[in-house]
Amino acid sequence: MATNKQGEEIVDLITAIDSRLKQVHTQSLDISFNELLDMYKSNELDISPDYQRLFQWSEGARSRFIESLLLEMPVPPIYVIEEESGKYLLIDGLQRISSYLHLRGELEAHHLEPEVHLGEKLVLTDCDIVKELDGKTFDDLGTALQIRVKRAFVRVEVVRKGSDPQFKYHMFKRLNTGGQLLTEQQLRNCTIRLLDPTFNDFIIELSKDEMFKRCTEILTQQHTLTAFDQELVLRFFAFKNWRVRFKHDVADFLTEYMETVADPNIDCPFDYEQERAVFLKTFTLLDQTLGEYAFARANKTRDKMTKGFSVYHYEAFTVGLQQALNRLSSDDPQKLNQLKQVLEGIKFDEEFIRITTGGGKNSPGPLQERIGFVEDRVKGIL
Repeated sequence: MATNKQGEEIVDLITAIDSRLKQVHTQSLDISFNELLDMYKSNELDISPDYQRLFQWSEGARSRFIESLLLEMPVPPIYVIEEESGKYLLIDGLQRISSYLHLRGELEAHHLEPEVHLGEKLVLTDCDIVKELDGKTFDDLGTALQIRVKRAFVRVEVVRKGSDPQFKYHMFKRLNTGGQLLTEQQLRNCTIRLLDPTFNDFIIELSKDEMFKRCTEILTQQHTLTAFDQELVLRFFAFKNWRVRFKHDVADFLTEYMETVADPNIDCPFDYEQERAVFLKTFTLLDQTLGEYAFARANKTRDKMTKGFSVYHYEAFTVGLQQALNRLSSDDPQKLNQLKQVLEGIKFDEEFIRITTGGGKNSPGPLQERIGFVEDRVKGIL
């Protein structure tokens, strides 16, 4: 039998849940895929570019989904958020809707291999129930089957405007954490902008800076597609401003920092103009001294640096420059040459190689050790 204290705790728990429910307004609709296509073409259904780039289904997976519609199989619901304008923002169901858009020639996805261009209609392939569908496009289906697939409906769960933005954010985050293997930064890009897009857009903007791109030019197209370059920008600000809070899990730390800066309900000062200037000066100095080798490791046997990318070097050099940043100038050739020699010397230093090589370095001690190593060496030229 529950004690009075337990009873009070249960009442408090129910009250807390009910108070959150009052901040959420939802609606369920049954909408045909053809209606969704019309809404997409008229911009009533919004698929953000960051989210659209997460479309990853193979041509076979797209084809089997269309096969399911033709066979009138049940389709899982999709989720949208109603914006203040009345438009719907898609937050779950991207793979299914994009497959239908491709069937109808309305998909543009340059990140896929092969690329999909507007006007190109999906050629069905690898259908595993009706093999006769293989090789067919929408135009080959005939009127009856075209109507059937156009009228196939899906349950649409709508989070109505006026709902708590925090609820929208957590809903998207949970819906998109399973299934497709998304990178942490891809998830951050799509979810955290629901709190406020300002910080998200700021990170994306800086990831396109020419000096940053030159210093990280070793990154592959796949790195860019998975938003690793944007995560590096976030990593710079997080470790520069918040590393006293870092415990161990880098992914969780970066997410928490991005959430905190983005959330208008949390007081976390972030001067965008000042932070932009610091970022640009940091990468200007690194570009002018180390360039494409900014985050490369030293090859001791050949007495030269080898092209590559080390995230430990990235953290050490970008954050390690901060204490001296105001006293360094990209317009002083003598100082730049001194800085270049110091930074190159760090890369060949046996102790620095030791503290930036191998696993087990993602904890506060090793992080501070590598950053502090650069800080101490850079002080010598001031």
